Amino acid sequence: MTLSMTMGMTIGVKRSLHFMWGELIGVALVAISSVVGIAAIMLKNPEWFVIFKLMGGAYLLYLGVQMWLSKGKMAMGESSNQLQDSSAFGLASQGFITAIANPKGWAFFIALLPPFISQDLPLVPQVSLLIVMILILEFICLLIYASGGKKLNSLLQKRANVKTMNRIAGSLMMGIAVWLVVA
Repeated sequence: MTLSMTMGMTIGVKRSLHFMWGELIGVALVAISSVVGIAAIMLKNPEWFVIFKLMGGAYLLYLGVQMWLSKGKMAMGESSNQLQDSSAFGLASQGFITAIANPKGWAFFIALLPPFISQDLPLVPQVSLLIVMILILEFICLLIYASGGKKLNSLLQKRANVKTMNRIAGSLMMGIAVWLVVA
């Protein structure tokens, strides 16, 4: 999301769409792989599901605390000139690689998706519906971040504002972690 915001700031929302479609393909691959791997484990060893759920909740809690403790820095990757010269395929490749190489994305899907899978129902329709919902929400969020980045460029240059944004996002992460452990 931070990269999407950065791209909105530097190359605009329209050019950022190339990054987004590559990122969505990567997110779909990560989500499918996570669900299939967890489902296989759940079918053979249901007690491992509880362990994964607790570990996922702990990891999300850790991420939330890290966001709270951040000093208000934003991760600005490539410079504006490098992004301006990127081709559509280059931007899409960057989005894909960002999605599949992000360990937080893997951990998030491994922690979040299993509670939504029923062992009593066929796996393919459940996974398909989850993936479609995830991709729609992901695309909407990417658009919001890219648009917001373009509009909030000057506001997000202030460390205190980024710190507040991180605290809100961190609180949400911690809330999801508690929900995972309790549910």
